[in-house]
Amino acid sequence: MSTRAVSAKRAVVLSWKEKGGNRIELFSNLKNLCLSYPQFNYNTLNNYLSKSKIAFENELVRIERKPINLKPLNLPEEHARRIVPVMVRRAMKEFDEKEHDLEYWLSVSPVERLRALAFIVTQSLKDNERMDKTIVRRINLKA
Repeated sequence: MSTRAVSAKRAVVLSWKEKGGNRIELFSNLKNLCLSYPQFNYNTLNNYLSKSKIAFENELVRIERKPINLKPLNLPEEHARRIVPVMVRRAMKEFDEKEHDLEYWLSVSPVERLRALAFIVTQSLKDNERMDKTIVRRINLKA
């Protein structure tokens, strides 16, 4: 069974019947369409689109009203997406993240560790400033 969201909002879709392709224009209401294209009469289009709910069609265009879906279609409620915050609240004096940080950085490859270090250093530098390499010495790592 389809669980469509009933929408009071509708859009006016104008489809041009061109030989090369299908060009579609979307309008928020019929008045904007008629102001954009004066060759279409507002009263005629309103009679077609509101009372008999059929599309206005001629050799150039097809104009119809389509509902705007405000919610996903066919989504069972038990599978609805939920945003659950993930956080741990602990007192700063009691909680020590050093063990978790060490486990993480030991699980990452040495090359990734160096990339992270270079990224952190570049964030602390000002524009056109270079890193002081007097303390750093270069060692070739085997990846």
